[in-house]
Amino acid sequence: MSASPSRSIFASPAFARYFLGQSLSYVGDGLRTFAVPLLVFHLTHSALSTGGALIAETAPFALFAVAGGSLADRVDRRRLMIYCDAVRCLVMAAFAALFATHHLSVAGIYGGLVLISISAAFFMGGQASSLPYLLGKGNATRGMAALMAAENTSNLVTPAIGGFIFSLFGALPALIANAVTYLGSQLSLASIPSSLGPDAPAGLPSVRQFVADVRIGFGFLFGDRAMRAQSFIALALNTLGFGGFSILIPFLKRDFGASDRDVGLFFGITAVGAIVGSLAAGRIDRRWPFGKLLTVAYVLDALLFLPVVFSRNMWVAGVFWAASNALAQFEVAQIMGWRLRVIPLEMTGRVFGAIRLFVLGGLAPGVIFAGWMADRFGAHLAMAVVAWGFAAIAVAALASPVIRQEER
Repeated sequence: MSASPSRSIFASPAFARYFLGQSLSYVGDGLRTFAVPLLVFHLTHSALSTGGALIAETAPFALFAVAGGSLADRVDRRRLMIYCDAVRCLVMAAFAALFATHHLSVAGIYGGLVLISISAAFFMGGQASSLPYLLGKGNATRGMAALMAAENTSNLVTPAIGGFIFSLFGALPALIANAVTYLGSQLSLASIPSSLGPDAPAGLPSVRQFVADVRIGFGFLFGDRAMRAQSFIALALNTLGFGGFSILIPFLKRDFGASDRDVGLFFGITAVGAIVGSLAAGRIDRRWPFGKLLTVAYVLDALLFLPVVFSRNMWVAGVFWAASNALAQFEVAQIMGWRLRVIPLEMTGRVFGAIRLFVLGGLAPGVIFAGWMADRFGAHLAMAVVAWGFAAIAVAALASPVIRQEER
């Protein structure tokens, strides 16, 4: 049963249960994404190696996104997501056991993160395409914004807590917590009474069907002028953005002498901005033309990020990073909602998979380049390249009439 536009999306019992389970999972994710890169940095003291953890966790996600979208349009999404959570739970439990017995290596971390990333690709294929079934297409942006707000709220709390716990007890509590939260997500999904789609599951696709699904996904992506243009902008932003995020810990530690606890507090400050951006996206949905709203957000995002590299005080830099993060989360929620409005319901998973593969295609090169620059020339110069790159992309988006004039 979908929520009407005038009612709260939480009036839907199915979405309320879904939201609870995902919120719990986000807490574990927040602990992992903070603790694992910090653990790798402590083991290697290398920006490039720390960035390698981000590549292992994200690059396979992009590569398997199309397969995840194909499955999400053909198999029972609830079962697909439960199985993916089970794999992620087992990997995190293995991390905790290996760490406790002093057998967890950097190579083992990378390998486990690859499995988590592949599972996440299949899970996300089902998650985004489930929202129209839970809430209706008209409320999809509100649902996406609520999930993003929950994720960013957990990111507000978990880094500060994680930094404190890490400094006292190491990474083990975060690893155990993440395994438990994936179990909670499975139970939540199993309790949802309504269907998450598709209407008539057809089973696993054959090789021929999978190839056809890939063609359909990319055909729609590149056949829609606005979606194509926006995806190129997203590709450029993700290449720089993930590069900048991958060197954030070395940037804070080398430029500002930050402790583990300071790093956790910095992450928490920036999450405040992400929460604000996510909530704003849900409130402003459809009140302003999409293209104009998005280009203004791009420009403001770039302007607010520049002071990060000029600040001499870490907490001042944190405030500007948080402000930029608010705009970034606002952009993502608006873009996701727009895609859900534009893409036909029966093609959602396949098109989303194609988009994810395309827009995340520059992630690994961006992270490798930023890590190499940070190790060779310093994290400050690498972060400055990211900041000025954001400014150039914002100008390009503002100059594009296809993006600026989009009103769907």
